[in-house]
Amino acid sequence: MFIDYAEIFVKAGDGGNGSVAFRREKYVPKGGPSGGNGGKGGDIVLVADSNLHTLLDFRYKKKYIAEKGANGQSSLKDGKNGEDLIIRVPMGTIVKDKETGFVLTDLSENKSRFILAKGGRGGKGNSNFATSTNQTPRYAQPGKEGEELNVALELKLIADIGLVGFPNAGKSTLISTISAARPKIADYPFTTLKPNLGIVKYKDYQSFTVADIPGIIEGAHLGKGLGHEFLKHIERTGLLLLMIDVTSENIIYDYKTLLQELDKYSEILAKKEKIVGLSKIDLLAEEELKKIKKETQKEINEEIILFSAVSGKNIDNLLNLLWNNLIK
Repeated sequence: MFIDYAEIFVKAGDGGNGSVAFRREKYVPKGGPSGGNGGKGGDIVLVADSNLHTLLDFRYKKKYIAEKGANGQSSLKDGKNGEDLIIRVPMGTIVKDKETGFVLTDLSENKSRFILAKGGRGGKGNSNFATSTNQTPRYAQPGKEGEELNVALELKLIADIGLVGFPNAGKSTLISTISAARPKIADYPFTTLKPNLGIVKYKDYQSFTVADIPGIIEGAHLGKGLGHEFLKHIERTGLLLLMIDVTSENIIYDYKTLLQELDKYSEILAKKEKIVGLSKIDLLAEEELKKIKKETQKEINEEIILFSAVSGKNIDNLLNLLWNNLIK
């Protein structure tokens, strides 16, 4: 199950209390203070893990509390520090303060780390408070409480190329053809109910990633259909492939509608480099395809490529075009 949003509560460990103790050794009847310091509480640490692809685990566990520091002991023995609590999240996870919406960190690189909540410091034992006027202090510091907060985790997929188009444009068929991803495919709208990520192997041990986003409909930026929920997943892509069914009654209208939805949702998406892919060319004759491409190119500034994921026609040229645009 693909989950791209979760809310959790985290609390770092409290620091251990300092100790009040005095030396009690043979022949030292009035020994000085010997209370040790408390240990530091464990931190809450987030680590990005490229092997994780969903926030599903956080649906079932919502509270994360790190270990407390141990209290100080006699004979100047300091308490043990609490263990840090490591929480692994998918690459591309944005962490926000739930109350304010402030972005705390964006874990977009594998193995990147972020201390989400710091453990409390340990309290000082009474051995730290001896003075010339008070040689037997009976006071020690309590440990400081660890930080705590409610956070929202939001996952945005990290891919090189995002597939954008209306339902039934053939996005799922394409990603299943060019990668090992196996999304559900059927001839009705909204077959894809979650983003799919595929790794495309290209020539001599090279590869790039493609994200298949559920179909956009007019008004997606307002929350209609499924587009609003998933458009965020293509904000990180380097290139967008706008897929339009070549049998559409109005290709130019479809193209402009897609651009409009991207623009209204995010300036980031509107400015991304785009390629227009006319899909399902196996359904039309060659002469008709030539006519469609010529007429479409008059109205569209982006590069246009025609292909069929079902028959495989022109797929190699499509991959070459995508790769060349990624590396330029």
